[in-house]
Amino acid sequence: MSYTFTPRYHEIDGQGVMFYMWYLGHVAEAVDAFFADRGLPHRDWPGLGFDVHAVHLDLDFTAGLRSRDVAEVLISTSRIGGKSFTLGFTFRRDGETVCSGDVVYAAVSTEGHGTIALPDVLVEALRG
Repeated sequence: MSYTFTPRYHEIDGQGVMFYMWYLGHVAEAVDAFFADRGLPHRDWPGLGFDVHAVHLDLDFTAGLRSRDVAEVLISTSRIGGKSFTLGFTFRRDGETVCSGDVVYAAVSTEGHGTIALPDVLVEALRG
């Protein structure tokens, strides 16, 4: 699944590239689109009794996105565990990878009971 965007004016820093924190904002948008595309939009999760928290992030940069670049974020399931899962992401510009990484998410109860086993509906969406 991919999510496409063009960096906005306020996301570009003094060096003329997208400031690093904005990459994570676009990962969040792409992850939201990833689950919606798989029939499990995030807005439905609280009603199903769960949500997820990002517990670990890795980012590796090979180039910077500049103003007016058309960027694509690819999201894929890297790992499905008992209480957590990992999504891989890649930012591309004209087919060139400019940033890649992983986000580890832990499933939590919306009832305030801490981490929980990954719900079956979430596992199904992750498997696509």
